[in-house]
Amino acid sequence: MLKKAVFAGGCFWCMVKPFDKYNGVISVTSGYTGGDVENPTYEQVCSGKTGHREAVCIVYNDKLISYDKLLEIFWGAIDPTDDGGQFNDRGEHYKTAIYYFDEEQKKLAEESKQKLDESKLYSKPIVTKILPLKVFYQAEEYHQNYYKKNPEHYNRYYRGSGRFNFVKKNWAKQNLTPIQYEVTQNNMTEPPFQNEYYNHFEEGIYVDIVSGEALFSSKDKFESGCGWPSFSKGINKESLVGVRDLSHGMDRIEVRSKEGDSHLGHVFDDGPSELGGIRFCINSASLKFIPKDKMKEMGYEDYLYIFE
Repeated sequence: MLKKAVFAGGCFWCMVKPFDKYNGVISVTSGYTGGDVENPTYEQVCSGKTGHREAVCIVYNDKLISYDKLLEIFWGAIDPTDDGGQFNDRGEHYKTAIYYFDEEQKKLAEESKQKLDESKLYSKPIVTKILPLKVFYQAEEYHQNYYKKNPEHYNRYYRGSGRFNFVKKNWAKQNLTPIQYEVTQNNMTEPPFQNEYYNHFEEGIYVDIVSGEALFSSKDKFESGCGWPSFSKGINKESLVGVRDLSHGMDRIEVRSKEGDSHLGHVFDDGPSELGGIRFCINSASLKFIPKDKMKEMGYEDYLYIFE
């Protein structure tokens, strides 16, 4: 059965993509709700005088995805402790809220909010309001699916607003082990010879533990004797970002993942000459291994060409 859910999570440009990728989500529409002005324009809402908030209306098949799951996605895409807006976007129209259609949605939203509060994930109280839906007004066409129409600007905005780092760190707190969190988020180095992949040579690829982006292949992995996984190159140059690192009295090049912005390790010019002379020295804790025979099943079939 098709149902609807409405959430306000700050700038609606950033609230479409988190839901769009899930099976069972039919559509995500950007719009305005909560105020009393009929058919408001973007300019009117941005004035802060309409009472409306930027929001998204989700049409979903409840046989494929539950309202509880939508709530989980919503909480993971926002800062629910911010009562003045969201990240760099300030004002009434950027405040968060859950708008319910019926008493069942209200009950589930309240239970979800209480569970989040009790988890102590945040040091400050949860301030997101749970309100009855009035009327949802669809926003102008140029706002719809903005992340698809203007991907470069969307990505700059998503990162520049502060939302990217906040969401990433909170996801990491909930889903990574302590060592994975410290390595990827706080640039820690794991102990040599006491990590998962330093002597692992099964066929497959290594992906970012945070973002899932493909980083390295077993084809380019070699035994360096250093105690950490070593690779002669990445699968795609575009997936690896080099940053000068002057910490610990050394001058090194740190390696980070492009999409996840995870700390991976460092790159050195002391690799085997026959492999190009480069050694990517990578923390196992920043990686997840996808075996060759599982790549198609796990969505990495585009990289099977590596093993042909």
